[in-house]
Amino acid sequence: MLIPALDLIDGRVVRLFQGDFGQKTEYDLDPLQQAQYYHQQGAEWLHLVDLDGAKDPLKRQQQLLADITRLSGLRCQAGGGIRNEDDLEQLFKAGIERVVIGSTAVNSPQTVRGWLSHYGPDAIVLALDVNINSEGQAMVATHGWQQQSTLTLDNVLERYLDVGCRHVLCTDISKDGTLTGSNVELYRRYKARYPNIAWQASGGVSSLADLAELKAAQCDSVILGKSLLTGQFELQEALACWQNA
Repeated sequence: MLIPALDLIDGRVVRLFQGDFGQKTEYDLDPLQQAQYYHQQGAEWLHLVDLDGAKDPLKRQQQLLADITRLSGLRCQAGGGIRNEDDLEQLFKAGIERVVIGSTAVNSPQTVRGWLSHYGPDAIVLALDVNINSEGQAMVATHGWQQQSTLTLDNVLERYLDVGCRHVLCTDISKDGTLTGSNVELYRRYKARYPNIAWQASGGVSSLADLAELKAAQCDSVILGKSLLTGQFELQEALACWQNA
C-alpha cells in the first residue's frame, strides 16, 4: 500500500530536510484539499505529521487533524510529540485510526507496551528512524533525529514483539527529503527477519523504479512525501506501478 504524507506547521504543508526545522520548504497547498486530491487519485490512507505538536503538544493542530479525518475520505495515521496517554487520546478523538509513536517508543518502552496491549496493535505504529553506522547497523535516533540512541533497530523491536507489535514505520534518516532513492536493502533485510511486521518504508523515494524495488523487497507500504509534492510522479501512476510490480 502506498501512503501519501503531509507534514503540517501552523496549518501549512511543509517538508523538512532530514528533520531539520532550519531547512524547511513550504508548499502553497491547502492541507484538506491536498488530502482530498490524494483520495481522488486512489489513496486509502494518509500519513500526517503534526510538527507543531511535535515541538509542543499544547500546540497540536487538533482541529485541522479532525477536519482532514472527517472530510478527506481517507483513513489517517498521525504522529508528532506523543508523550503520554492524553496525547494518544487526543488523536483518537480527532478521528485518527493509527497513532505514530517515535521517541517515546524508544525511551519509555513499558509505557508504549501498555498502550499496545490496551488499544491493540492496529492502533499503534512505531516510528523507528535510523542512521546506518560504519558497521552497517541500523542505529535508532530520537527527538526529531537530534539525538542518537545506543540501540539498534533490533534492540527496540525485540521489546515489542511479545505484545503484538504489527506496524513499524522505518526511515533511513540519510535518505529523508533527498530524492536519492530508498535504502531497499534495509527493508529487505528487516522484512525477512521480522516477517510478521507490516513495514512502512520512508525516505528517498524519487521514481517509480524505487517503488518497484521496494515491492520486490516485500515491503508492505511506502510513505510518499516530497516525491508527490515536487511532482516526481502522480499518485495515480505510483499506485498502478505498485499494483503491477
